[in-house]
Order: sequence, then structure tokens, then C-alpha cells
Amino acid sequence: MNWGVFEGLLSGVNKYSTAFGRIWLSVVFVFRLLVYVVAAERVWSDDHKDFDCNTRQPGCTNVCFDHFFPVSHIRLWALQLILVTCPSLLVIMHVAYREAKEQRHRAAGGDNCRCIYPNPGKKRGGLWWTYLLSLVFKAGVDVVFLYIFYHFYRNYTLPRVVKCELSPCPNVVDCFISRPTEKNIFTLFMVVTACVCVVLSLVEAAYLIGKR
Repeated sequence: MNWGVFEGLLSGVNKYSTAFGRIWLSVVFVFRLLVYVVAAERVWSDDHKDFDCNTRQPGCTNVCFDHFFPVSHIRLWALQLILVTCPSLLVIMHVAYREAKEQRHRAAGGDNCRCIYPNPGKKRGGLWWTYLLSLVFKAGVDVVFLYIFYHFYRNYTLPRVVKCELSPCPNVVDCFISRPTEKNIFTLFMVVTACVCVVLSLVEAAYLIGKR
């Protein structure tokens, strides 16, 4: 990963964000992205390998694992983080478009011409709407993924033992999940941080609307 490019993107997002937006970015970067990269991936690295069922029937373990884990937590979190950070990049792109347009205008009319955007990063006009919609989209993404997690894993928790009776299992078999307590702790932590991010996005949206 090119950390120089990533640092540039973070500084750009910080530059054009409000105080609430900077807090949101800190929560996403420290409590979601770093936790995901440093710890969560390792916790779920053995989820399929150590998913044990008390049968040797070929295919039974794979079928039961697919039924109880239709989508891995890690892949869902990765998709969630990608989708929730993309709107901030759209704001940066909108500001860059304004700056490029201002430069072309100055090149065509000279330095004494009237500025189209005296401050390209100021949240007025189209940029205000882009920023507001990005907040709504970020909050919506987190809410949708919270529902997906709840739909797949009731109460966001994993049981220690699951009972499976799907074909080709010969009868009702017990399957054991590896490190369920540790996974539950990480799951609840990610759920809480996602809820905090939703609240911050909605508060920032209300702040923008009220300030306007």
C-alpha cells in the first residue's frame, strides 16, 4: 500500500471537512480501519479451517459453514469501509474540479478577471450539495450494513455450537466455531463504531443545514 498517497487523501479530506467530519475521519481511521487491518483479519483467518463438525461425511462441513456464514465478516467489513469512504473522495474531486475550472478561467481572462470560485473549498452551491449528499450516503451505507450483519448473524453474536441438518449430513450434527468469544467482541466493537459514525454523519448534516 502506498502510504504517501493515502496520507495525501486523508489530509485532503481533513482540509475540506467540518469539525464533525474530522472526528468522523478519526473514528473511521483509528477505530475501524486500523482495527480491521491489525487485528480483525487475523481473528477471522481460521474461521473455515477450524470450523469443526462431529461427522466425517464428505461435504457436510463445507455445506454447514456456507449456511451459517454466507458472507465472511471480514469481506463485509472491507466492502463497508470502501463504500463509506468513497463519498469523501468525491468531495475532494469536486474541489479539484473547481480549482481546475478557476485556473482555466484565469488563463483565458488574465489575472484581473473576476474569480468564479474565490475559495474553491468553501461549501457553497454544488459543493454544499455534494458534501451533504456524501454525509447522507455514508450514514445510509453504515445503516444498510448494520442491517445486513443483523440479518445474517442475529443480535450480532455468534453461538459456540450450531446444529446443522443439511444434505449431505447424515443427521443433525454439531458444528463448533473457532474463538467465538473473541469474534463476538470484535463484532460488537465494529457495530458500536459504525453507530457512532452514523450519529456523527447525521449531526454534521444537521449542522450544515442549520449553518446555511
